[in-house]
Amino acid sequence: MSPFPARADQVGSLLRPAALKQARLDREAGRIDAAGLRAIEDRCIAAAVEKQQQLGLSAVTDGEYRRRWWHFDFLERLDGVERTYGEKVIEFHGVKTKSDNIKITGRIGVTKVPMLDDFEHLKRVARVTPKYTIPGPPVLHFRGGRELISKKVYPDLEDFFADTTEAYKKIVRAFYAAGCRYLQLDDTVWAYLCSDAERAASRARGDDPDSLPATYAAMINEVLAVRPADMVITTHCCRGNFRSSWISTGGYEPVAETLLAGIDYDGYFLEYDSDRAGGFEPLRFLPKGRKKVVLGLVTSKTGELESRDLLERRIEEATKYARLEQLCLSPQCGFASTEEGNLLSEDEQWRKLELVVATAADVWGDA
Repeated sequence: MSPFPARADQVGSLLRPAALKQARLDREAGRIDAAGLRAIEDRCIAAAVEKQQQLGLSAVTDGEYRRRWWHFDFLERLDGVERTYGEKVIEFHGVKTKSDNIKITGRIGVTKVPMLDDFEHLKRVARVTPKYTIPGPPVLHFRGGRELISKKVYPDLEDFFADTTEAYKKIVRAFYAAGCRYLQLDDTVWAYLCSDAERAASRARGDDPDSLPATYAAMINEVLAVRPADMVITTHCCRGNFRSSWISTGGYEPVAETLLAGIDYDGYFLEYDSDRAGGFEPLRFLPKGRKKVVLGLVTSKTGELESRDLLERRIEEATKYARLEQLCLSPQCGFASTEEGNLLSEDEQWRKLELVVATAADVWGDA
């Protein structure tokens, strides 16, 4: 069984340090140029990587420090994708985001693979395994659905799905060639498909949420089929994460069999920090063998530290439905899916990750 996902793992994003936030303001004001901003990003990433290594994490990320959003910054660099502003805000539970979005105005393709240079910097500064996170293929469709995909370019959505699949196959091959052996495809879509409200919104955009799981699974499996044997690809599912708020509610039951048994991911980071995620029963669909589920029991939405006893009891509860050797532990999401970040301090963030490492060592002994 692969060492990844690790017994003590993390989703990806980290709170942006004050120096980085100031550098972005300076760049917008013209006080520094793009090279100056990147140099500050480099230093902040190196410091974050060192902190993760000191905590004992065996896979480290760049905190998504170069991004404003977990998904848009990557997707807008694909051929055929246009970033939009001012058209529609996204409504979280009591919080509204900026009015960024994307739409499909041309054929999906990859002239230059996004963020490869960002991964290569992470690889240079990491002493342990560098983990890189990108949005999964379904995100490109589900965010806007049929209404934001040009009917002139794609009169038949099957062609859109085929082009997206080919683009991601190229992306996976390129990350592997650059030395990436641990790639994560972040994908809120699966949790949204468990929400009655989000399913209704999907229908309103012109899609059929009943058929989407099979469509998405076929896309992802075709992409995963190109990964070499020594490359681990995982996914992360959550119900939205913006300034400690969320969008959807509902347990994984409606999609669990397709997601856990029908898609060939190596691991699944599943949100389990609140009642919004439902119970552990859907884990019964996890096939025995190499796959792992990373239980997101430590919330990234508040600074209050969970008790180790509570975490261990919840892991034990999960073993009613999946074998302990196929389980791991992490925060339920990143700490900053957007540059604004969640409502906790950096010290609280690091204590959360330290708790994950310590609890995993108690439970599995090999974290």
